Amino acid sequence: LFLPCLPTCNLSHFVYLSITMKLAVATAFLVGSAAAFAPAFGTRGTSALNVATGSETYTFTKSEEIFAEAKELMPGGVSSPVRAFKSVGGNPVVFDRVKGAYAWDVDENKYIDYVGTWGPAILGHADDDVLDAVKATMDKGTSFGAPCPLENELAKAVIAAVPSVEMVRFTNSGTEACMGMIRLVRAFTNREKVIKFEGCYHGHADSFLVQAGSGVATLGLPDSPGVPKSATQATFCAEYNNLESVKAIFEANKDEIAAVILEPVVGNSGFIKPDKEFLEGLREMTTDNGALLVFDEVMTGFRVSYGGAQEYFGVTPDVTTMGKVIGGGLPVGAYGGRKDIMELVAPAGPMYQAGTLSGNPLAMTAGIETMKKLAEPGVYEELERKAKKLVDGICAAAEKHGHAISGDYAGGMFGWYFVEGPVKNFQEATKADAEKFGKWHRMMLERGVYLAPSMYEAGFMSMSHTDEDIDNTIAVADEVLSQL
Repeated sequence: LFLPCLPTCNLSHFVYLSITMKLAVATAFLVGSAAAFAPAFGTRGTSALNVATGSETYTFTKSEEIFAEAKELMPGGVSSPVRAFKSVGGNPVVFDRVKGAYAWDVDENKYIDYVGTWGPAILGHADDDVLDAVKATMDKGTSFGAPCPLENELAKAVIAAVPSVEMVRFTNSGTEACMGMIRLVRAFTNREKVIKFEGCYHGHADSFLVQAGSGVATLGLPDSPGVPKSATQATFCAEYNNLESVKAIFEANKDEIAAVILEPVVGNSGFIKPDKEFLEGLREMTTDNGALLVFDEVMTGFRVSYGGAQEYFGVTPDVTTMGKVIGGGLPVGAYGGRKDIMELVAPAGPMYQAGTLSGNPLAMTAGIETMKKLAEPGVYEELERKAKKLVDGICAAAEKHGHAISGDYAGGMFGWYFVEGPVKNFQEATKADAEKFGKWHRMMLERGVYLAPSMYEAGFMSMSHTDEDIDNTIAVADEVLSQL
């Protein structure tokens, strides 16, 4: 799959230039001087957008300078591909700081942020209580390389919350968690073959880079150079929300499938919700065939509900991978499941997996403090209410201006495509208007709304987003959609 890039224009190459963008009254930033773009971090409940009496001028000079230098130092100028804005045109803005629902770039432009560091910032960026706890822990040391009681505390919270998890192993990233998971399911079943789904992303391990979503789709790379054929020969791809495609693979590989692995809500092909019957069918099919069912909840865990997508849909897998939210903004991953399965992991069992910084006290502390707040009553109802309000408002504005659009949400996760819906799988997602999305993204960015720079990424709501933020976002979207 190769996605069209935007035609070269003055929006896509303005290195070292100052860009003047006259914003309409409804989309102007906070009234006042340049100081209005840098309020004290302690300020709470402040809207990023407000009605002003005149236009504001944005400049991206510093972002352009820093990114130009970065391209000489790092491949593509970034540490993770999708950040490079390749599929939406122009260059990325360079962040300076974040707080609550907002981000500021190095040129002091302020944005309502719906990326939330790709999911972890569910409370909002730089939550004061989480920061205070991390600072206190830091005084004791940043890494022990030895057991610490914080691991027990976070493990107990995860086990209590996630229906499938009776025992858990912490790692340093979602990719690392998925690497341990696939080795584990193969060790437990003594089978090699696994089934994944088109457009589902499970990290960048060789065996998963087959018809993956996320950055692979964003960059138009169906696979990755450097992945040997032998690494993917045991990986089969089925169509999401299509039980018959899974059944056919089982029938052709009887008693050879170790596991079926999926994102229970797809966030790496945009946002695709499963039919509950699809998840229930997978549960029944894996049980009948002696295979394990794995939910990759790196994105959905503690995001769509406190117990993840498995609690949200009422379908319990055998093994779950996690990350993002459980680290409270610090690097973390985890995989867990039934005790009889997890006891194969070294040193309890023979399946080896290790990590120097796994379970480090800073990530454990951030996760513990985040989960304490997420366990409070009404959190996920509020997240879903706000996500629904945003999606409904954006879709209504698009329809008002004659644009085909399809949107959906679950808990604090959401997304939309510029195509008639509903979108049920990756192939349907690829039919969305990529060029329109690129223009939409750039115009929203210019007006102070920071969205994921790919139509193949989900959006994230936080507890810090206010109704005023959402109303202002919808107003900006209405203006942009009227001009697309």
